[in-house]
Amino acid sequence: MLVIPFPAIDPVLIHIGPVAIRWYALAYVAGLGFAWWYIRRLVATDRPWGGLARPTPRDMDDYIVWAAVGVIVGGRVGYVLFYNLAAYASHPLDALRVWEGGMSFHGGFLGAGLATILFARRRGLRAWSLLDLAGLSVPVGLFLGRLANFVNGELYGRPSDVPWAIVFPAGGPLPRHPSQLYEALLEGVVIFAVLNFLVWRRQALARPGVVTGLFITLYGCSRFIVEFFREPDAQLGYLAGNWLTMGMLLSLPMILAGLLVLAYVQRRERIPAP
Repeated sequence: MLVIPFPAIDPVLIHIGPVAIRWYALAYVAGLGFAWWYIRRLVATDRPWGGLARPTPRDMDDYIVWAAVGVIVGGRVGYVLFYNLAAYASHPLDALRVWEGGMSFHGGFLGAGLATILFARRRGLRAWSLLDLAGLSVPVGLFLGRLANFVNGELYGRPSDVPWAIVFPAGGPLPRHPSQLYEALLEGVVIFAVLNFLVWRRQALARPGVVTGLFITLYGCSRFIVEFFREPDAQLGYLAGNWLTMGMLLSLPMILAGLLVLAYVQRRERIPAP
């Protein structure tokens, strides 16, 4: 059977003395850098807002710091709690060793959401608008992060005989779905395209909360679908039968929450432009 060999890409881009610059870390940096640039562009442009009052670029300069802390802290705490609690309960100080990897999107999502709400209250800004801006920029970071997962040869898929199956170094001799690339396509490209079409063509930012609800719903659905192709984490395995995974379990509340947000926004009276 013909399979695609795993491309031999070094997870470390460059060594500077004892410091190793990894692609995965660069994905986080590039994702946050893009988010900062893009949300500043959005708040500086009238068209997507339909005349609605919005934050200033200076607000975004401060907000990105809050969001970055929320993503990193929330992502690490989420991984510890959701994916490897037993191991970290035995060695709690290992939870601080973030350079060894181990981040959870669902935890990072909650951490960034909390940081956004706190920042909005501190500055007297509309939290829904800030959450919308975050939802518009996050897909690019997800895209880069999934590509970095592929380079690391981690989070690979289940065994498969599809023509594009790949033999991953850590996945044994069987060819597997490149599920990291599936996630990059769905979570990154598709969600980014849908949300930004609605913002630039339909002025979705004029209805605070619409983008947030759509992002949460679309991400939850995308992740739930990809979990059918992704190998579950070794320390957890399947939670029920041979199909339910922790990723699915965590995505179901996201889908429900996203739908509830959309229902709330549709029932709420449109905020008038000043």
